[in-house]
Amino acid sequence: MIKTVFCIDDDPITLMLCEKVFNKTAFCNKTIKALNGELALDYLKELAFNNSQNKIIPNLILLDLNMPVVNGWEFLEAFENEYIKHFTHLKVIVLSSSLNPDDKEIIKKHPVIIDFITKPLTIESVEYLKKHSELRHFFTDGI
Repeated sequence: MIKTVFCIDDDPITLMLCEKVFNKTAFCNKTIKALNGELALDYLKELAFNNSQNKIIPNLILLDLNMPVVNGWEFLEAFENEYIKHFTHLKVIVLSSSLNPDDKEIIKKHPVIIDFITKPLTIESVEYLKKHSELRHFFTDGI
């Protein structure tokens, strides 16, 4: 099981659904949530530079692309330029309702992104993620 997933999405219902699906599928122990990329970057900044004892380091990020304030693309740019050196283990899965084929092409240019899942998050999509080559080690129980 993954210890902590960081869900970044401007829709509180999507965040709630993610948490419910994660609980139902035993995907992670804890979910951290941010309503936009700016809040998520603030969280990572606190972890990276202030050694905050009350913040949990995530193992995976689920990222929406279309958000106000700082969108998913802007978050990715800042994450890759400023924070990846502090969180080299951290991978990103895009969770988006975007049907724009250009988005999937742009995603290929970001090595930190390991997959693209279409909203809404479902039990089936989480079961797929459990078998993903970048994530399955969390679910093998030492086998």
